[in-house]
Amino acid sequence: MYKHILFATDLTDDTEYLVAKVRKLCALMHGKLSIVHVVEPLPGYSYAYLGIEDIEGQLIAEARQSLTKLADTLQVKKDDQWVEVGPTKTKILKIAEDIGADLIVCGSHGRHGLSLLLGSTANAILHGAKCDVLVVRLPEETA
Repeated sequence: MYKHILFATDLTDDTEYLVAKVRKLCALMHGKLSIVHVVEPLPGYSYAYLGIEDIEGQLIAEARQSLTKLADTLQVKKDDQWVEVGPTKTKILKIAEDIGADLIVCGSHGRHGLSLLLGSTANAILHGAKCDVLVVRLPEETA
């Protein structure tokens, strides 16, 4: 049914839960899998402070390293992995369109209003995507 799945991850502790779901979905669909993580840019005024570029560069490097490990566990080729910098929704939707994804998978852990149901990023992806979107409800945090 789905030929190309894009897994959008925030690389948090919830990622393992999503990986299990994505792995099962790929096994059922026999589809190609790509993964993306988006690093939100630091506010423009932050660059006035010394070393902010280094911090953002470090965040990107750490994200690439984490995504590479994740890609290895999911057997995703290097050409099908992206670490992008920018607005999360915009970057995920652009990559999905560019690669011809017919399904985007993401998690949701929103806490209030409509975000409680979907999560703000998941909600934005759901309403902006030209393809199907599977929003996986993440388990509640235990305190």
